[in-house]
Amino acid sequence: MKCPPVLATEAERLQALAGYGLGSDRPLPSLDPVVKIAARMFKMPVAAVNMIGNDHVFFAASTGFEGAQVDMTRDVSFCAHAITRSEVMVVPDATVDERFFDNPLVTGPTKLRFYAGVPLMSPDGHALGALCVMDGRPHCDFSEDDCERLRELAKMAADRLELRRIEIRAEELQGCSPDLLTDSPPTAVVLFDERGDVVSWDAAAAALYGYELTEGSSLAFGNLFPTRDRAGLNRLVTGAASDAFDRPPMFGGLHGLRKDGTEFPLRLSVTCVRTEKDRMFNAHIQDLTALQREEQALKRLTNVDMLTGLANRASFYRRVEDALTRALPISVVIVDINRFKDVNATLGNVVGDRILCELARRLERAVGPNATVARIGGDEFAILQPECDDSGKAKDVAHAVIGQMAEPIVIDGHDVRLSVSCGVAIAPLHAQEALELIGNAELAQFKAASIGHGRSFVFSSALRNEAVARRIHNIELHRAVSDGEFVLFYQPQVRLSDGSLTGTEALIRWLHPQHGLLSPAAFLPALEEGALALIAGSWILDEACAQAAQWRRGGAKDFRIGVNLFGAQVHANDICSQVLSTLERHGLPPEVLELEVTENIVLDGDELVLKSLQRLRSLGVGIAFDDFGTGYASLSLLKRFPLSRIKIDRSFVQGMLESDRDASIVRALIDMARSFGLETIAEGVETEEQRERLCRLGCQEAQGYLFSRPVPAFQLAEAFKAGPSMGRL
Repeated sequence: MKCPPVLATEAERLQALAGYGLGSDRPLPSLDPVVKIAARMFKMPVAAVNMIGNDHVFFAASTGFEGAQVDMTRDVSFCAHAITRSEVMVVPDATVDERFFDNPLVTGPTKLRFYAGVPLMSPDGHALGALCVMDGRPHCDFSEDDCERLRELAKMAADRLELRRIEIRAEELQGCSPDLLTDSPPTAVVLFDERGDVVSWDAAAAALYGYELTEGSSLAFGNLFPTRDRAGLNRLVTGAASDAFDRPPMFGGLHGLRKDGTEFPLRLSVTCVRTEKDRMFNAHIQDLTALQREEQALKRLTNVDMLTGLANRASFYRRVEDALTRALPISVVIVDINRFKDVNATLGNVVGDRILCELARRLERAVGPNATVARIGGDEFAILQPECDDSGKAKDVAHAVIGQMAEPIVIDGHDVRLSVSCGVAIAPLHAQEALELIGNAELAQFKAASIGHGRSFVFSSALRNEAVARRIHNIELHRAVSDGEFVLFYQPQVRLSDGSLTGTEALIRWLHPQHGLLSPAAFLPALEEGALALIAGSWILDEACAQAAQWRRGGAKDFRIGVNLFGAQVHANDICSQVLSTLERHGLPPEVLELEVTENIVLDGDELVLKSLQRLRSLGVGIAFDDFGTGYASLSLLKRFPLSRIKIDRSFVQGMLESDRDASIVRALIDMARSFGLETIAEGVETEEQRERLCRLGCQEAQGYLFSRPVPAFQLAEAFKAGPSMGRL
């Protein structure tokens, strides 16, 4: 059994954990709904929120452990491993995991097989514990969508814990003892007699009330308080005189009255001092102005998005919960900005933040004063519309939002045009629980985005069925990878000047046991965004190179093979070594291989991606920019990245004969590539007229149905045997 690593910031982490008062007798805020939702959502028998102490772990909330005897030492806990990660830790089968196969939770009576946990983070980035789901059966089907849902639940749990920290902090600030307050510089001390006349006061009291130090003896103590508070003040003094208090308490809720007539909140403690002649009273006064300002700031941090001033995610969830608890009719609209990453990548985060603030103001104008508008993600907003359980009215709100957001934004000389996708869900029609209602609105938004930019969609039960189908689809993808159901087809690439075969692009297909041959559109989005992308990408690279080596041995020497890279491959630290070892294993020179990357992959990258591609290019591997011309940052990327070829997107090629605009774009792309010393290949060529136009414009190569559809390797081999001129397959 491997013990969990200790974090480099362990001391700071434990200090942050102490701020939540988890060791006190006071009960935690209710985390039970979170774990119950988690267990129900993932159909798991056990869910828990575990807080990780120095050497022990304890349940803050759990379901499914009733009556179980569980060892909660830190060395044994799976959650102690989870807090060392920045993402969800998934253990599909603990019995075959080298970290856990001999763990007592696995070998003992608990018989734990599956675990998925996500860290619960404090605002300053320290891991407090983890939200987890567990099962006695293994699960290889826990998808990236499942991980995202677990992350959302973890945010909800962390928000509730943060409310606890703020409460404790406020109580600590308010709970200082009178003795400590006497020695504290901000505390004012006033001595007054039985008649209520001030006998003396210190400099802190004089400054607090705005008087000179010598003016105190001419004042009545009661006049230091507004009239409305004097009855309470008298009760406090009477209690002190009668020895009603074993220890003088601090009373809040009172106000001080300064010389200039302004008021300030205060906390007051009064003790009675008996002399031989009479009684004197010693008052300790603490100004609460700064404390209340801090409390308000803390509450603001808990409820408000600091960038836009809108409600934040936690506040939005609470307001939806409150509305549903009171059985109010409401609608939730999720608003997602399309391709906002491109804006940040091209214009910078500062401009991006200003755009988000402008969009926030537009949302508020679009929905009116009674609605709640929140920013719940980086480029995602949400609207709570009260008294709205009619789908038509809710969709009218979405249309108003889409119209407002479509207006151009001019910032620092940049004319930015954005579109959004909106999803709508209504209570009680679509859900009666906050998490489910918001989740249904997000499913509707996902559907709207799939239809096209600037669209809205109202939730229906079919969307939930589609989500279930996607989950089943992900399970099948795991099977497809493990059982070898993927195959490669190849589409020829030809030289336009003479029709000779110059290369081929390897394209993945799924030979489904029930549904037959599936095109990439049916599964590629789920594959490239999921956990299987690295495995599938490595297989594609190896299979394509193996096929290229076979063709070269058969006499096809002068050609290249194009392989599309997934984002996960490009961002992996070993992409260079993987490519080079694959080429060496199959005896291929680097110039035979051309790796195709899309703009989104490059935009999501960093210097590591750039350095990896530069090294591959310097060794002779080709780097092609796929779908060129369809995004924001193509021009800037041409200068930075070590490209050898650009691929003109099929949408421009197919429209260039009918559209002057598309024709101009194609011409400009070819001229631009030539000026950068890059070669061009046009995708989607289907007619002889398109081929002739591209040839006249100076495009070197093309691929498309005019020459051949993607075909199995054995069919393409016939083209190699036919000689240099490419026949139509």
